[in-house]
Amino acid sequence: MTTTGLVEWAYPLAESLLADPLPRRWKHSVGVAERARTIAPILGADAELLEAAAVLHDIGYSPDLAKTGFHPLDGARYLREVARADERVVHLVAHHSCAWMEAEARGLREELEGEFPRESADLNDALCYCDMNTTPDGTPTNPVDRVNEIAGRYGPDSLIGTFIRRAEPEILASTARVLERVAGAKRQPM
Repeated sequence: MTTTGLVEWAYPLAESLLADPLPRRWKHSVGVAERARTIAPILGADAELLEAAAVLHDIGYSPDLAKTGFHPLDGARYLREVARADERVVHLVAHHSCAWMEAEARGLREELEGEFPRESADLNDALCYCDMNTTPDGTPTNPVDRVNEIAGRYGPDSLIGTFIRRAEPEILASTARVLERVAGAKRQPM
C-alpha cells in the first residue's frame, strides 16, 4: 500500500475497531489525528503517514485485537498480519508514545523491538506529541496535564502510572522538539 490514500483507508478501519466498543478511545484517536494535521507542515511527504498512524495508534485496545494486553503490540500485529498495512504505519503504532518503556515494564521489550523496528525519531516525536496533547475525549491539552490524567486514571502505583511517570521526561522532550520544528517552519520565508 502506498501512502496515497492511506488516511482514507485508516479512518474507517480505526472506526470499525473502536467506535462501538470504545467510543471514548475513538474520540481520542480522532483528536490525535487532528493534532497530526496541525503539524503537517513540518512533516512534508510523511504528513499522511503520520495522520494514518495517529488515527490507528490505539486500535490495540479493541476487544477484538487485545491478545497480550499491551495495545501497541496488539495493534501493530493486527495491522501487519490482518490489515496488511504500510509497514511504516505499523512501526509507528508499535512504538507510539514511549511504548518501549511500557513494554519493558511488561517484559515485552525484546518482543516489541525484535518484531518492529522504529521509524525516524522525528516521526516518533510527532506521534508522541499528537497523542500527549490530546485528552481521552479528543480535545487539545498539554503533555503535563495529559501525563497527570493518565497517572490519575490508572493510579500512581499501577504499571501504567509508573510507566507514564518514567516516560514523562521523554514525552516532554518529544513535545519540545516538535514545537521547535513548528516554530522553525513558521520562521522560514515563503
